[in-house]
Amino acid sequence: MPSLRLPISRAIVLARAVAILVLAGVAVTAYSLPARAEQAAGVDVIAHRGASGVAPENTAPAIRAAIVQRADFVEIDVQRTKDGKLVNFHDCTLVRTTDVEERFPGRTGYRVSDFTLAELKTLDAGSWFGPRFAGEPILTLGEVIGLVRHRTGLLAEISPCAHYVGTGLPEQLAAELAATPRFLDQALAAGALAVQSFSVADAKAFHARLPEVPVGLLHASRPTEAELVELSGWADQINPSSDDTDRALIDRAHRLGLAINVWTVNDPSRMRELVALGVDGIITDFPGSLTGASRPRSADSRH
Repeated sequence: MPSLRLPISRAIVLARAVAILVLAGVAVTAYSLPARAEQAAGVDVIAHRGASGVAPENTAPAIRAAIVQRADFVEIDVQRTKDGKLVNFHDCTLVRTTDVEERFPGRTGYRVSDFTLAELKTLDAGSWFGPRFAGEPILTLGEVIGLVRHRTGLLAEISPCAHYVGTGLPEQLAAELAATPRFLDQALAAGALAVQSFSVADAKAFHARLPEVPVGLLHASRPTEAELVELSGWADQINPSSDDTDRALIDRAHRLGLAINVWTVNDPSRMRELVALGVDGIITDFPGSLTGASRPRSADSRH
């Protein structure tokens, strides 16, 4: 079992992925990832909702683009449908990135939890980004796992939407991951799985059910010394905004045994600054800016 105090490691992910693919007789060229030295000074590159700068967020094309751009991890957002299924969607309502109002006019609510999975699967989650993504569906957690396994890591965020408070969402995420043992065991062995949340209560609830999975706390403001010390007793990562991150915070986190992944950084000059300061991971809409991978010719190409 890898140490939960170590930052998530891409080098192990790569070796594991290549070994599995070779043993299975599968060519690895489509998902050929660069050696660690080719990445930005060993910093984990975390694709925010997939490569959401080049494809509609949290869709299959965004995840595939992140893999093509050699991201170390794909970050997703976990919510629950009306009929209890876990899906990958960020906003608390469906309005911004789907055609839900046109397809279901007059509904009293447009939250993910107001719709069954079957209803959600009828929505177009791609056209808002561009016509070539028309018809892209909302993905289940299981579908996301199918896309990333053996290819890259997964950083799953427990939705902070208020209507999930006290409904057991962290526990359900832990249960579903535990019920996918071939994925869970391989991901843990490879250091290719972590969970994060803005809520201490949710992060602790998940940690209590699945303590072997590294867990991180997202911060909308700079964490205090008291928060850092408390988190160091049970958490593995702190994931603050780039605007609140400096060398003092990074060094303090590391002294407490915490990895630090910052969000959401799209400016190359700020990326370079953060790499020089010693962050462990950078969450970005454009993973290729950090990995040096060229933009894919077709971000929604099938591999």
